[in-house]
Amino acid sequence: MQIILALDIGLKRIGVAKAIQNIPLPLPPIFRKNRNQAAQEVNHLIVKSKADVLVVGIPIQDSTSIFDSNDSILTMQRRIQHFVSLLTLPPHLKIVFWDESFSSFEALQRLEDKKSRKKAHSKDGSLDSLAALVILERFLERNHLNS
Repeated sequence: MQIILALDIGLKRIGVAKAIQNIPLPLPPIFRKNRNQAAQEVNHLIVKSKADVLVVGIPIQDSTSIFDSNDSILTMQRRIQHFVSLLTLPPHLKIVFWDESFSSFEALQRLEDKKSRKKAHSKDGSLDSLAALVILERFLERNHLNS
């Protein structure tokens, strides 16, 4: 039974989702006080969940993107890669960087009513974990098609 964790790494919160037997579920987000504290919490989560794969959402440079400059995409890529470098990962853990493009937007669209959307903007981290869930579902879908 393969256990997959997905992260949507932000500056204030880290969205988390988990798949067991290809069934994805959002988990409570990790609130970042600082990089080291957040890295310790992610490390603990990886060990506690006995994860086999860590899927990390990362922005992909897209020539059609009109909203993000390439500099901001590169900056976010570096920040995410630096954060991952702070993790103490088990030797068996496979790390996969996966395109996170529009995952937060898609997560917000999934919320059906205005009350849920307003709550998602309340900075409780639920939107971040829903974005991690979107990233995880994309990863699972792509890998299911390729297997």
